Amino acid sequence: MCGIVGYIGNKKASPILINGLLRLEYRGYDSAGIATIEENEISVMKNQGRVNSLYELEGINDLKGTIGIAHTRWATHGKPSKENSHPHQDNSNSFAVVHNGIIENYNELREFLTEKGYNFLSNTDTEVIPNLIHYYFNKDENNDENRILRAVKSACSDLIGSYAIEILSKYNKNNMIVVRKDSPLVIGKGNGENYISSDIPAILSYTKDFYLLDDNEIVKLSRNKVMFYDENLKEIQKPVKSIEWGASSAEKGEYADFMLKEIYEQPKAIRETIGAKLDNGIIEIQGLSLDREYIKSLNKIYIIACGTAMHAGLVAKTIFEKLCKIPVEVDIASEFRYRNPLIDENTLSIYITQSGETADTIAALKLAKSKKSKTIAISNVIGSSITREADYSIYTHAGPEIAVASTKAYTSQVILLAILGMYFAQKLGKTDKEIISNLKKDILQLPNQIEEVLKSSDKVKQFAKKVYKEKDMFFLGRGVDYAVSMEGSLKLKEISYIHSESYAAGELKHGPIALIENNITVIITMTNSKLVEKSISNVQEVITRGAKVLAITSEEIKNNGFEEIIKIPKTNPLISPVLSVIPMQILAYYISKEKGLDVDKPRNLAKSVTVE
Repeated sequence: MCGIVGYIGNKKASPILINGLLRLEYRGYDSAGIATIEENEISVMKNQGRVNSLYELEGINDLKGTIGIAHTRWATHGKPSKENSHPHQDNSNSFAVVHNGIIENYNELREFLTEKGYNFLSNTDTEVIPNLIHYYFNKDENNDENRILRAVKSACSDLIGSYAIEILSKYNKNNMIVVRKDSPLVIGKGNGENYISSDIPAILSYTKDFYLLDDNEIVKLSRNKVMFYDENLKEIQKPVKSIEWGASSAEKGEYADFMLKEIYEQPKAIRETIGAKLDNGIIEIQGLSLDREYIKSLNKIYIIACGTAMHAGLVAKTIFEKLCKIPVEVDIASEFRYRNPLIDENTLSIYITQSGETADTIAALKLAKSKKSKTIAISNVIGSSITREADYSIYTHAGPEIAVASTKAYTSQVILLAILGMYFAQKLGKTDKEIISNLKKDILQLPNQIEEVLKSSDKVKQFAKKVYKEKDMFFLGRGVDYAVSMEGSLKLKEISYIHSESYAAGELKHGPIALIENNITVIITMTNSKLVEKSISNVQEVITRGAKVLAITSEEIKNNGFEEIIKIPKTNPLISPVLSVIPMQILAYYISKEKGLDVDKPRNLAKSVTVE
């Protein structure tokens, strides 16, 4: 949550900073601000609202500084306001700071600094940081070029929590300092200039060469040099990593919104994620080397994730149990480590996160490692935090996903998990080879089948126009259809603000049917021929009570009172969520558009959840 950008070079910094913030708004958008060094003073300009509100500030176009920091906020401490916006300065206006993360002991630090004579102008946890740096700077009697660096190091030693921090000082207009702990931060290497950002896409148009920071690293940047230090200020070396994504991947192009673009990019994302893994008779996953004896020794597999990624894990549970005959438990990352889970060396733990920076998921992974469990990270971002923590990392290749509501990342995760399940089954030799072979063929057909499903978007759009004023909706399904219904319900909540719930269709009569009333909307998914008759019986119960029903199905069914039927191609039920979720994504999108909402940046949400 929150996005930070920095620039040091020979160009005017403010346009680069604001452009970077616009590309990071998916990380937070209730206020924004920039700080640049103008002559020998720090100029801070900030405002409540979206990044574009910065253009309303008097003097914003007069900034000439070539070094600066910037921030777009997702509020944690203190309501959205100009006062609580970043950057924050110390009382003497000698230091300016932007911060992503949470300082857990800020109350204690605030009391300490208040006793030392410091005053506070905001309600944020961040404001303690520049004042703490100033406090240590004044205490240091050695006035050499590393005095600021030492002050930053001392201040960070006092901080408990997570943070990515950028620091400017009027005492050194040719340097910037950044620090990372449990919060994402990358440095883009240019020619006579350097860029800093929370996420790669924000600065991808400027460079493809990046330094990926590890926890507790402190960096001192000049225009031509980047110096890395550990937490004890011992200098360290870091390699440069080239990123394959093109800058156009983070642009909307011809599409009205990123979410719509990303829905339509799913065939390509699936093709890229499959890659060469299924080309040969033996399934191969680069970066994974688990032998048959280890997989045979497993008594349980945990799949841990949050939100949409957790829903991909629920689909994977059915795949793994069907193909590998190993019990699978899916858990929410924020709950997992607080219930003392039963883990040992015979437990495999799989962690799914699009960004690779989800704080709860990373914390859950660290817990599993402490209990001797092998860990696999599934991420869309090479070099992300979780991939550096896990024993093994495998990647979806969906390209940058900018919209807050995940679409192509989800379907790519489901496919990668299906391939992983097949990889395990192949190693174990417990599943008929023909079943694996047929599933492989079905997976390879999915990109073309997704393109077929996307052709039904106008039909879904028309249904959206009928129901966009609804206050409540319900999603039903059985088996993996129930798992994908949970994802459809979440999409609707996220971007349309309509209350919705998902239920296993057979559970209707055990309570939820009491909520069904005349003209309410129900979406049911039916992709398993063995369950379709029972699902139709269940949905008749809501039709009888006056519900409008949208059916998403790959089966030949009679229209027994359905308002609309969306037909999708037939595939193996294990991977059917990759197809059935797409009409739900489109429905949520067009309902949001009908309501005049910001599809890409829904209220109260941020793309990368880097705080617990």
